[in-house]
Amino acid sequence: MKILVTGGAGFIGSHIVQSLIQRGHEITILDDFSTGTKRNISFETAGKGLNIVRGSILDEELVSENLQVVDYCFHYAAAVGVEKILQDPISSMRTNIHGSENVLELASKFQIPVLLASTSEIYGKNPSPELSENADRVLGSPLLWRWSYSDAKAIDEALASVLFSKKNLQVKIARYFNTVGPKQSAAYGMVIPSFFAAALDGTPLRIYGDGTQSRVFCHIKDAVEATLELWDSQSGCGDVFNIGGYEEISILALAKKIILLTNSNSDIQFIPYSELLKSGYEDIPRRVPKLTKIREFTGWYPKHGIDEILEDYLAYTRSRN
Repeated sequence: MKILVTGGAGFIGSHIVQSLIQRGHEITILDDFSTGTKRNISFETAGKGLNIVRGSILDEELVSENLQVVDYCFHYAAAVGVEKILQDPISSMRTNIHGSENVLELASKFQIPVLLASTSEIYGKNPSPELSENADRVLGSPLLWRWSYSDAKAIDEALASVLFSKKNLQVKIARYFNTVGPKQSAAYGMVIPSFFAAALDGTPLRIYGDGTQSRVFCHIKDAVEATLELWDSQSGCGDVFNIGGYEEISILALAKKIILLTNSNSDIQFIPYSELLKSGYEDIPRRVPKLTKIREFTGWYPKHGIDEILEDYLAYTRSRN
């Protein structure tokens, strides 16, 4: 099968590409390399059914040209990461709204099925013990720029749903929760890469608030397996599925684990939330996925806990030095 992967040089996208090539598919990556890197595209896969197109999903003609010649599209191109959104909110919103509009509407026009990558940011600061796919969105003020990413991805999901209902676009939506693993960069505020970078440098691990906020992290191996199980499923078009891990941990406990694992002399620095709000960001107390739906559709459930996630990321970091 010929498959287009937008954002295929990014963190999750590059892992998806590698798995699809291993399955024998012919892949075209469309990426502007603003956050993705050539380093993410392994030498083992280069030249083996892999075509790389440098360009933006904002380029409607380029998207059209590449969609017309494939059988399927995995849409992963997006501006992601806290720091990326806060540093360049206008460009990020354009990419995440208009770029996705190009991909989805052209896929509908050419009747190319799509797997759309979305995010747990959709739920905002909903305080539910577990977040199911039909949970309400609870957002802060639109003047806090961090919510623009949630809004943009919600528009993407809504457009996908409308195109499914009105124009029969065969689309499945995957909402990823805090996915972590090799190839993930510390450059855009991702917490585990950022904590490892600080611990290995001997600099303070910075925590906003008191560190009691908690997350559930998902190993990239689990996320890829879930994605491909969803793709293979004969059902689920027009629907959305959470993809995440199973082990909740506070950010303070996470920082302590990383300091211990790296045998670091770093300390922990607590930053008042008032400083965070000045940058246009607002933190979320808790975010835990409910995975019942994808398990019922595919049988998938995550296998890797937080200790394995951290050990694998440390091994990756050391292998690059």
